Amino acid sequence: MNDLIRGAANAALETRIAFIVELARRLHQYGTTAARLEIAIAGAAQRLALVAEVWSSPTAIIISFADVSGGEEGLAQVTQVMRLPPGDVNLARMCEADAIADRAIAGELDLREGFRLLRALGQPETRWARAGVVGSYGLSAASMEALFLHSSWADLVVAGAIGLVIGLITVLSATRPRLAAASEAISALVATAGAILVSAFVVPLAIKSVVLASLIVLVPGMSLTTAVREISSQHLVSGVARMGGAIATLLKLTFGTVAASQLCAAFGVTARNYVLPPLPHWMDWPSLLMGAIGFAILFRAAWRDWPVVAGAVGVGYLATRWGGLLSQAIPGAPVGVFLGGLLLGAMANLYARFLHRPGAVVREPGIILLVPGSVGFRSVSYLFERDTTLGMDSFILLLTLLISLVAGLLFGDLLVSPRRSL
Repeated sequence: MNDLIRGAANAALETRIAFIVELARRLHQYGTTAARLEIAIAGAAQRLALVAEVWSSPTAIIISFADVSGGEEGLAQVTQVMRLPPGDVNLARMCEADAIADRAIAGELDLREGFRLLRALGQPETRWARAGVVGSYGLSAASMEALFLHSSWADLVVAGAIGLVIGLITVLSATRPRLAAASEAISALVATAGAILVSAFVVPLAIKSVVLASLIVLVPGMSLTTAVREISSQHLVSGVARMGGAIATLLKLTFGTVAASQLCAAFGVTARNYVLPPLPHWMDWPSLLMGAIGFAILFRAAWRDWPVVAGAVGVGYLATRWGGLLSQAIPGAPVGVFLGGLLLGAMANLYARFLHRPGAVVREPGIILLVPGSVGFRSVSYLFERDTTLGMDSFILLLTLLISLVAGLLFGDLLVSPRRSL
């Protein structure tokens, strides 16, 4: 195997650089964070006898390359600048890119063939895959309504239906740049107006819970968590940029909900306040399964990883639930969020260590139920309504939850040290 590795490292400089650049592009496209991407690319370059200085942000990557034969004082021979849109998590393609990189660097695959396979990963999604993503929005919205908001059957059905509409808007915006820029505001406007109209003319609804559940996939809880983690690991530019993007998304979502509320009020459409019976407690478990399926589709997990994704989602939910019981003895302490982050961080590292696959397969779906995006959405909504007291209280809660989750993930890395960068 060492001879094969030396053979890959002895390939032409341009071939090695092209392979590393394409690998960086794909990992960024499939949702790898700045810290993990920089470590992964620097490590891959080193195994190909290259010295790479990597700088990554949510919208750009800069890599400077030098051959190891130049020594530590050798200047960069090639600097590649890539302007990229923010990536979305695609677990299946991330795992494929990781496997291609391992095979090519080990010499089992020619670097040119590895480059071709990486480039082939960039093919557009099929029509069935896009339809699945639309369905995942509906499943995720309905499961959130049942698991955390505990509203009525009508709320669950309407939240799922509106989630499907929002999923359709999101999929359409992927190929329409003008729609993409305003897709969050449009989605929030559609969700709020739809919920108010159904409540006024069809069946009474808990408007705020239906709107929040239907928008849950768009609420940037993952982005806020990733931003805080990047800032805590001294990736300041990437963390601050990601935080700015998350805040912009929150503002657009809040504007859409406020605009829809004002528009309905202007036309005299008022939601009815009659409270329907809540969902039975046994619905928690079917809803958890429904949510796990929705998140597996949303994160584009491969079929073989669906049981792993479902297990990670279950761990995140149970940690939140048990932590909530512990929090009754420690008022104000977000024990569940910290415990969930700790368990999922350690489990992701164990999965990566023993199965030799990216730990993101466990980590990303698992923390989706822990991220405090909904709290941030409520905080900005209260501020838009000029309720500064509730707005600031929600903001402090948001910071507390973010710090607890990031601390749990960091302690999880200490408990089980990561052996793979992804």
